[in-house]
Amino acid sequence: MPSARGPHYRALLLSCFVAALPVAGQAAVVDPLAFENTPGGQAIGMAPTPGRNGMVVVAQDLAAHVGADILARGGNAVDAAVAVGYAMAVVYPAAGNIGGGGFMTLRLPDGQATFVDFRERAPGAATATMYQDAAGHVLAGASTRGWKAVAIPGTVAGLEQVHDRWGKLPRADVMAPAITLARDGFILKPSDADLLHTSTAAFAKDPYASRIFLHPDGTPLMAGERLVQPDLARTLERIARKGASGFYEGPVAKEIVRSSEKGGGILSRKDFASYHTRMMAPLTCDYRGYHIDTAPPPSGGGVALCEMLNILSGYDMHALGLHTAAGVQREVEAMRHAYADRQDLGDPAFVNNPIAHLTDPAYAAQVRQHLPAGHAVSSASLRPGAPEGEKEETTHYSIADQSGMTVAVTYTLNGWFGAGVVAGSTGVVMNDEMDDFATRPGEPNMFGIVGSQANAIAPGKTPLSSMAPTIVSHDGQPAMVLGSPGGSRIPTIILSVLTGMVDYGLDVQQAVDLPRIHEQWQPDVVQVERGALSPAVIRTLTHEGYTVEEHAPWGVAESILVGGPRIGKVGQARYYGGADLRHQSGAAVGE
Repeated sequence: MPSARGPHYRALLLSCFVAALPVAGQAAVVDPLAFENTPGGQAIGMAPTPGRNGMVVVAQDLAAHVGADILARGGNAVDAAVAVGYAMAVVYPAAGNIGGGGFMTLRLPDGQATFVDFRERAPGAATATMYQDAAGHVLAGASTRGWKAVAIPGTVAGLEQVHDRWGKLPRADVMAPAITLARDGFILKPSDADLLHTSTAAFAKDPYASRIFLHPDGTPLMAGERLVQPDLARTLERIARKGASGFYEGPVAKEIVRSSEKGGGILSRKDFASYHTRMMAPLTCDYRGYHIDTAPPPSGGGVALCEMLNILSGYDMHALGLHTAAGVQREVEAMRHAYADRQDLGDPAFVNNPIAHLTDPAYAAQVRQHLPAGHAVSSASLRPGAPEGEKEETTHYSIADQSGMTVAVTYTLNGWFGAGVVAGSTGVVMNDEMDDFATRPGEPNMFGIVGSQANAIAPGKTPLSSMAPTIVSHDGQPAMVLGSPGGSRIPTIILSVLTGMVDYGLDVQQAVDLPRIHEQWQPDVVQVERGALSPAVIRTLTHEGYTVEEHAPWGVAESILVGGPRIGKVGQARYYGGADLRHQSGAAVGE
């Protein structure tokens, strides 16, 4: 991995992308080779990472090497995914977890695809008004900090279920790396310390968190110091011996519930005993000959992704050109309609979701008929309501093995370090996933997004999410493994990476590096990464009625392409990984 991955390097990368983009009005197609060299001829970015027998792409390099080592020792992609999931709970505690939950999409060598929902659930004592005062006003911070924000965690149940069904190596072998990292500790890199420093104030308020993540005098751990987590090691050891029951029953569950009760939370032993995952058919769609397996509800992310792809399939995006005014205009309007349409989605156990209609290519054709080519659609003209604002502090990893098994996992604590509490002597950082529900349906949140009744709080319900771990196949063979954190921006991040490769011929690393564009219906603005669009394109879009806002880079789209570094170019290796330069600690490791 190159070491030059700081903000100045990323700024250079983005500026070189912009320099290669066509000006407004041009329909010329960008040569992907133009992204490989600066004007001075020096290579920028990284080449895709090759792997002959497997690939692991993770947002923390120690965990990436754990996964690659599991593959090298004869484990399959599920073994590696489980090992990475537990390792990330140790080395990436801001989002990696066993106190949270998430989604997994996996595809077996025979082509069978499965989606696993191991999202957090609302406790049995939860109510629709639990974060409101007597007058019905939302209580600031009640759903994001402290034990009352914590939902029933699902990660351990999800990892154990897929390992029991599809894993090859013994559980003890798969979990050993995480246990060692927790017991013996690991040296913090600057990027690791930076994540810890996001939550110093929260750690100081929780005695168990401060004991782990702060010095005795209350000062934060720094780069070069060792983070040791003996309590978490003991919890992981119990899971290694007993499986999911080691977490959901016995002393671990008892200690989590005790801590919740002491801290004013509502978790119960019954909540833990009754938790279960869901195995479901993935949501599927097709784009220019590629078959997509992605997340169904309780994710709205997969629905938005498929609707955007269906709309864009009716345009020649290649001819319109990468990040031209015309190309961006089509993408933005596809995004606007998809995000307006996902408003009433929710947990399928509680809500009847109109998935078939929203993902029908015929519906996308109807949308295209009403899309103007030269000016913005008013968001106010579309139906009101939208999914809730969702934290961006999540993590995703992608894995492929020698047999062709592929796994995409997106899991989270919601905000960095979740609710900012550690469950007593377990060492487990707990989620603040209750904030993903509509704390008061019909009321705009801090992002101007209106909460939906479909996502109201109810006991045992799963909150709506944008997480969308995605696997793409072509002619019956695996082609891509995709996903990202990013809250409501997740579907548009995946769209950018996928279309970057399919429509514009970028290699997987270039597609990951490509500056991103996002529009989510409300608020009615086009968000772009700084430098994503040329000044001329921004002027044209502004003239057409769009409001363009530049933002700092977002998302960590750890991705895999199968067969070559870019579509149509056969490589010497089977797999090529793209690690996202936006996060400095990640890695793509081939096997």
